Amino acid sequence: MKILITGTDGYLGCLLAPLLAADGHEIVAVDTGFYRNGWLYNGLASIPQTLSKDMRHLTEADFEGVDAVVAMAELSNDPVGDLVGPITFDINHKGSVHVAETAKRAGVERFVYMSSCSVYGVADGEVDETSAVNPQTAYGECKHLTELDLWKLADDSFHPTAMRNATAFGASPRQRFDIVLNNLSGLAWVEKKIAMTSDGTPWRPMVHALDIAKAIRLALAAPVEKVHAEAFNVGSFANNYTVRQIAETVADEFPGCELSFGAPGQDNRSYKVRFDKIEETLGFSCDWDLARGAKQLHQVFEAIQLDADTFYGRGHTRLKQIRWLLETGQVDAQLFWKQVSA
Repeated sequence: MKILITGTDGYLGCLLAPLLAADGHEIVAVDTGFYRNGWLYNGLASIPQTLSKDMRHLTEADFEGVDAVVAMAELSNDPVGDLVGPITFDINHKGSVHVAETAKRAGVERFVYMSSCSVYGVADGEVDETSAVNPQTAYGECKHLTELDLWKLADDSFHPTAMRNATAFGASPRQRFDIVLNNLSGLAWVEKKIAMTSDGTPWRPMVHALDIAKAIRLALAAPVEKVHAEAFNVGSFANNYTVRQIAETVADEFPGCELSFGAPGQDNRSYKVRFDKIEETLGFSCDWDLARGAKQLHQVFEAIQLDADTFYGRGHTRLKQIRWLLETGQVDAQLFWKQVSA
């Protein structure tokens, strides 16, 4: 299968592309290159040759001979969305739909979209794919809007699938330190201290980056009738944790880490997610839990002797990197690259 992947220089994409290549697929890697300086360690068997192109500029010619698309490239968290405002919708919604529409016109049959459990927002009790969505941020709203447009595109020759990932964690050569377990692990290593600003009571579904890659591989291999116009929560019920439990797991892994909690926070997003559908339909199960993920990060930090400058630097925090690109004039207000004179 010839597979085009957007976002191959990202935290998840750099792990997925070599795995699919090892499965025997031909990979067309696409990335605009915002985060290429964020390389933490050498941990990949191979790196595919990458087309340096904004996904908003992809044309039908870029999809020539492509059988499937994995759409991973978007602005990746709420703080970046707050920074760039309406541009979030131009990239995460309109941009992703542009990729899907262009792929369909080019004759691509399968389209796997990286959605998120953030579409559920605030929920009472447990949620699954049949539950009402209630996104609380532009990031979550864009995921929901894109899913709706993908279902409109679905027909006998175009088979979109939405993977509603839980919050990712774990080590990646293009590491992110702006997601909860990775951030807390970095704090435990660098500062020997985790001072939570909330009481840690909200629930968060968690999933390791390699388990996300595993779910994508299963979706690509499944008969199309099982994944056609379907959304799948990606994770496991056992990996629903409170923020307090996440912090405690990290503190247990890093000896000498001081842990404290604050008052109830203003972030009211809290939900426990069920994953029965992906388990029953695709035979998916998670290989990683939080304790194993924290241990993996600890081993990486020790091996590279992670320092404070690297942990706090812009290379591994999306908001800092995008702000720097804007402030230095390397990208314009629409987040397109500008030509920089030699």
